[in-house]
Amino acid sequence: MLASIFTRVSKPQFFPSFLFTSRLIRTQMESESKPKIYFACDHGGFDYKEKILEHLTSQGYEVEDYGCHSCDSVDFPDYGYKVAKSVVEDEENRKGIVVCGTGIGVSIAANKVKGARCALCYDYFTAETARQHNNVNVLALGARTTGIEVCKQVIDVFLKTKHITDVEKYPRRLAKLAELEDAEFK
Repeated sequence: MLASIFTRVSKPQFFPSFLFTSRLIRTQMESESKPKIYFACDHGGFDYKEKILEHLTSQGYEVEDYGCHSCDSVDFPDYGYKVAKSVVEDEENRKGIVVCGTGIGVSIAANKVKGARCALCYDYFTAETARQHNNVNVLALGARTTGIEVCKQVIDVFLKTKHITDVEKYPRRLAKLAELEDAEFK
C-alpha cells in the first residue's frame, strides 16, 4: 500500500532529493480504515468535483456531497461552513474537503467553526505538514490555482498522513489553539 501511495506523489520541485527521501521514510500513514469524507465546492471548484469524487470513491471512501451541483454562482461560505460543521460534529469521521477557485474563501469559512482546522494545501509538503503538525481535519483546494492531478495527490497525502502525537510540541500547540477557540467562540 505505501509503495503505491509514493509512486503517485511527485517530489516537490523545491526540495533536494535527499530531504524528500527521508520525508517518505518518516511519514506516518493512517490505518486502512477509511473515514467518511465530507465534501463541498462552490462554482469555482465545480469543474474538479466529479474528478475528486471519483478519485475518492475508487479508493473505497464514502463521500457526503454537499454541493454545489452546477457552475451557477453560489456563495462559498455556505459550503465551507457546512463541511466544517459536519466534520466537527462527527466523532468518528473527522475529515472534509472543500474546493473553490483559490481555496482561500472556503478555508476562511471552514475555520469559522469551532474545532475545525482547515488548511489550504497545494502540494505534498503542505498536505503532509498540515496533518502531521496541525492535525488539520478539513482540506481546502484551489481549482483555479492547482492542477487536478496535484489535487488528487494532495488529497491522498491528507487522508493517509497521521498527526504526530509523540513529539511534545505538536499536541501542546493544538491545546493552545483550543484555548484560543474557547476564548473567541463563546
